[in-house]
Amino acid sequence: MNRRSNPPRAGLLQRRAFVAAALPLALGFSSMAMAQEKSAMEKIRASGVLKVALYKENDPYSDGNMAKMTGLDVSLGKALAEALQLSPSYLPFDAGENMGDDLRNMVWKGHYLGYGPADVMLHVPVDKYFMEQNRQAFIFAPYAREHLVVLSNAKTLELVRSPEDLKGKRVTVEQGTGAASAMMGYGGGLLSNTVSLYKNGVDAAKTVLEGKADAAFVSLAQAEAAIFALKLDRNDWAFSKLTMPGVPPNGWPLGMAVKADNKELAGLLDAALDNLRASGELLKIFQSHGLTLAAP
Repeated sequence: MNRRSNPPRAGLLQRRAFVAAALPLALGFSSMAMAQEKSAMEKIRASGVLKVALYKENDPYSDGNMAKMTGLDVSLGKALAEALQLSPSYLPFDAGENMGDDLRNMVWKGHYLGYGPADVMLHVPVDKYFMEQNRQAFIFAPYAREHLVVLSNAKTLELVRSPEDLKGKRVTVEQGTGAASAMMGYGGGLLSNTVSLYKNGVDAAKTVLEGKADAAFVSLAQAEAAIFALKLDRNDWAFSKLTMPGVPPNGWPLGMAVKADNKELAGLLDAALDNLRASGELLKIFQSHGLTLAAP
């Protein structure tokens, strides 16, 4: 018998014994680590802060720099955070190429430049098809309904029934929006020569209020915000609902989004929104910004 065969076998047995003895200890440490791992909601509570993603330059919902952001979504984010006994921390961001990019950057992954994700994002369309296409995020809790209107002076252009009523009229719209595309492209460019583009819808609406344009095709919130900012009487202005190709006839609801696996936070925010609505606090928030609270 080769005497050299014994030591290696003995060493093998010793290593196996060591592994067998160490395995329960390692599993114990692993179990402890798993038990100590906090849930997403526990981490948020431990931080004491609710990070809220808000669009930049989205007046009247969120506008201004980080230190002095104003708007409906800013106020709503604060109210929701306080309902959860947390402090709001706003994370303003520039809109991406599409909403899917925004959800990826601000809700479930984070931006490649190193910021985000937030705990919750506001101003998210609550749309079944959109939700199906973005399963990494959970979209819920509609709090407002947005729709487009034609704002005009009730004394000079009381009602706009069809786009043809705007032929020859000075019309303003927000650049880069569906409203702009619909207005510029209607009838093969029937209205394009008299349509002017503005950086945002509130500024477009103000041209009508200041007598510089006959009509503005903007969201109801933008029209109301412009009237509120200039301290005018809402009853002096007409709001016409205009049906055009490419424009949702009934508008679209706006809600929130969290990472898909953080349903606990979603449930808490949904309950907080219900309480704000039931107490009348949500109505006060809308009114403080000169906006109408419509059923989403």
